[in-house]
Amino acid sequence: MEDQIYQLQYALDTFYYLVCGALVMWMAAGFAMLESGLVRAKNTTEILTKNIALYAVACIMYMVCGYAIMYGGTVFLTGIDGGDTLLADALASKAEEGFEGGAVYSGASDFFYQVVFVATCMSIVSGAVAERMKLFAFLLFAVVMTGVIYPMEGSWTWGGNAVFGMYTLGDLGFSDFAGSGIVHLAGAAAALAGVILLGARKGKYGADGSVKAIPGCNLPMATLGTFILWMGWFGFNGGSVMKVADVANANAVAMVFLNTNAAAAGGLVAALLVARALFGKADLTMALNGALAGLVAITAEPSTPTALQATIFGALGGVLVVFSIIFMDKVKIDDPVGAISVHGACGLLGLLLVPITNDGVSFSGQIIGALTIFIWVFVTSMIVWSILKAVMGIRVSEEEEAMGCDVAECGLEAYPEFTK
Repeated sequence: MEDQIYQLQYALDTFYYLVCGALVMWMAAGFAMLESGLVRAKNTTEILTKNIALYAVACIMYMVCGYAIMYGGTVFLTGIDGGDTLLADALASKAEEGFEGGAVYSGASDFFYQVVFVATCMSIVSGAVAERMKLFAFLLFAVVMTGVIYPMEGSWTWGGNAVFGMYTLGDLGFSDFAGSGIVHLAGAAAALAGVILLGARKGKYGADGSVKAIPGCNLPMATLGTFILWMGWFGFNGGSVMKVADVANANAVAMVFLNTNAAAAGGLVAALLVARALFGKADLTMALNGALAGLVAITAEPSTPTALQATIFGALGGVLVVFSIIFMDKVKIDDPVGAISVHGACGLLGLLLVPITNDGVSFSGQIIGALTIFIWVFVTSMIVWSILKAVMGIRVSEEEEAMGCDVAECGLEAYPEFTK
């Protein structure tokens, strides 16, 4: 009877893990809708192509080598442990460890859950370089990012390996529950390197230092994308608990869901109010980014804050993202969707907020961890982008940019009836 209970717990934890992975996979649709709504109509098809293609590239590269680099598991040639060994060990240890000693679930479910995180990290890059980057240059970068760059920094954090054999981030007091730094800051660092080499869109910045607003073509679609991301984030944060089939972990999952939702709400309201105070108008795009900023900020630790604290943390993210977007324009870093601000600035904020509610984490450990992630991803990304720029070029021509990447790169338009 006891063995049957353990087997039921194993089945429930595996099923929960897979469902949360599916929710995170659905975030790919959210990124696609958000980004296609915030770019101009003439670049919609290309941004959609980028988003669905990068997901496929991430799945293949993580299977080929990424998972092995990050966790030491094997997938490509030998397959992955289905979990039977883990279950047998748990049943053997029972009261000593059993399911109370740690998460026990199918190894294949772990790979699936991890691979959708890789794709999420790469999705951050696509929006920042939108409207002027060559499609296949982007996809070649995705091969390296998802196959090597992200898995390497992931091996130093969630994988528990020492950074180039020097120090272990966990031993320094670093903690990132679901990826404010490991996923979001990393994606923003790669995007920043690409944007610096790529340059701004034509007409975005005037010679006199003025900034020209380039509105997106479909704000209903951008809003839908934000709702999809908000929903998918429950799997992003909730699945990181990794267990649900006992009382303690079921309560932990419920708290993570509650705090994730509260932070998003706080971020949206705060960004909307700040935008109203600064611009005199209720800026929808700032509100959307505010919700995402709150979600990124709570991702580093959604289990220990109270609901009120989570709302405040999200609100801090919402305030920060507005000023970060304004700052990026002042220094002429052209990010059409605000991805670097949402995922970079607020990813760092999320890491720095963790010690407030988790006394097992240190500020110094969080800062060292953030610097490690950012420097590794930024430098390696800059090298890869530079090689691609020298070999094949990363930016479309002026004529192609004026025409739109849809026709130039994909040969078809998303809205042919409206753009003629």
